[in-house]
Amino acid sequence: MDRPIEQKKWNAKRIATIGGIVGIVGLIGASYYFTSGNSKLNVEADRISIVEVKEDTFQEFIPINGTVLPINSIYLDAAVGGRVEEKYVEDGAVLKKGDPIMRLSNTDQELSLVQQETQVLNLLTQAQIASTSAEQVSINNRNQMAEVEQAYREAERVYRLNKTLYAEKAIGSQEFEKSTNDYNYQKQRVTLTKQILRQDSISRGQKAHQDGQTFQRTQSALNLMRQKVGDLIVRSPVDGQLTSFDAEIGQNKNVGERLGQLDVLTGFKIRAEIDEHYINRIFSDQVGQFTISGKTYRLKIKKVYTQVTNGRFQVDMEFVDETPTGIRRGQTLQIRLALSEETKALLLAKGGFYQQTGGNWIFKLDKNGHTAYRVDIQLGRQNPEYYEILKGLQPGDKVIVSSYESYDKIQELSIK
Repeated sequence: MDRPIEQKKWNAKRIATIGGIVGIVGLIGASYYFTSGNSKLNVEADRISIVEVKEDTFQEFIPINGTVLPINSIYLDAAVGGRVEEKYVEDGAVLKKGDPIMRLSNTDQELSLVQQETQVLNLLTQAQIASTSAEQVSINNRNQMAEVEQAYREAERVYRLNKTLYAEKAIGSQEFEKSTNDYNYQKQRVTLTKQILRQDSISRGQKAHQDGQTFQRTQSALNLMRQKVGDLIVRSPVDGQLTSFDAEIGQNKNVGERLGQLDVLTGFKIRAEIDEHYINRIFSDQVGQFTISGKTYRLKIKKVYTQVTNGRFQVDMEFVDETPTGIRRGQTLQIRLALSEETKALLLAKGGFYQQTGGNWIFKLDKNGHTAYRVDIQLGRQNPEYYEILKGLQPGDKVIVSSYESYDKIQELSIK
């Protein structure tokens, strides 16, 4: 009699099937766990940087490098061309105003000076001759005037006498008319002679004025020529130090050629280069500071050069309160240039976390300091040292600011 065969409830096939299903579900669960943002990661405390959020004074600033320069530099150019005959000093010499630096020779300039001096001498000689001649003419005219006046007075005397005698019928009419005509003639001579003298005086004045102007112009040209010849000896225009001096014996220098420069040693300024990104935020009187030998000094911008070269522009800065002792031309200073006023703010030290988070989130430690969780934050202004926190953190919070390069998908950090 047939007996039904009882099938086993947990045969190998079923167990393998269930095991496969459980494995698949486990893989799905693990995948979900690690990709759903709830993953954890153990990190060593000595491999991360932990800082505390604090409330303190905040100021936007940028670090710039400045070079120490003299407060003023005067370029030394050749006023006249010539051959270098003699050098009185060498590059780097400290000079007083008027000290000779070098001597040039220029035969054309020296010959022109001789010709100009000769021309002035000829003009002086001609002017003296003309003046002597005019004075002689004037003397002759005055003598003539004296003679005319004497003749006029005599004719007037005879006329008055004859007039009386004629009235008394002591003389005839012919003699009286003769004296009358002579009197009128001499009277007209006086009038004409006076006009001649007056015209002579005007002409002599005009001639003297013209001669004086001509002489002054010629004398000015002579003085200018003497000055140009004097410029063959190059002298220091101010007290200062001679730098970039370029001249050798026998070398020819053209008019306007740069010979060197004089650095005024009464003070210093700082010239700094700034990235063009900040050109719209840089203005005169902005303040910067630097530290040297443990002491902080203040600077302010005096001049902004808006021309951009290779992505950078320049500014000149001057010392506000005092100048450090011992600084030298060409020395480099590291300056913190302020872009804003100082204000109170919640501050977060800068770190590598920003490259992965863009400042949108950060790992914040819990109270016991053993676990760190993601929190969303909002950053505001920044300087090379700190970010300004606008939202997401409070004073006293401790956060991880080191690099998050391997933490992109991690939600929680366990600190060992």
